[in-house]
Amino acid sequence: MLIVARDEHFAWLLGEAPPPDPLREAPGGVEQRRILRWLRAASARLEAAGCLGSWLIVDEGEVVGLCSFKGLPDAAGSAEIGYGIAETRRRNGHATEAVRLLCEEVGRVGGLRALRAETATDNPSSQRVLEHNGFVQVGARHDPEDGDLLLWSKPLGAWAGEPPSAPEADIANDR
Repeated sequence: MLIVARDEHFAWLLGEAPPPDPLREAPGGVEQRRILRWLRAASARLEAAGCLGSWLIVDEGEVVGLCSFKGLPDAAGSAEIGYGIAETRRRNGHATEAVRLLCEEVGRVGGLRALRAETATDNPSSQRVLEHNGFVQVGARHDPEDGDLLLWSKPLGAWAGEPPSAPEADIANDR
């Protein structure tokens, strides 16, 4: 299940406040503190722009991961997604299910032509998550911090019949 991640959720995950809901965190935590701080700030920017874009991935009352848009949609109607699962809860299908639910939610709300994602070339698990959810590899690039990355795209709605693409402008403006 996906639950909209609010600032009070990030405060809880960062140890700044009690849980705002009857939730518990996966053993060992959901994500590194620096990533949680980045997600909190990104979520605030998205919310200020009127875009919900961060969700808790919850299984039986336990927060097992997070997924989000990595920024506002671009002028072409494409948005990049990211997701992560707590180390102690990986290999249980949580990421595949979360991306499926995220795609359904985006399709229900409408307004986007495509979703994009990037995976490390040495992360076949994340690549399978995207493949199982209809994403197609559309390119590759090198990032100074993250190394070699594969680029993925999934057309949405009326554009689902179009072949996926990765416009140069979109790739160059990521990060």
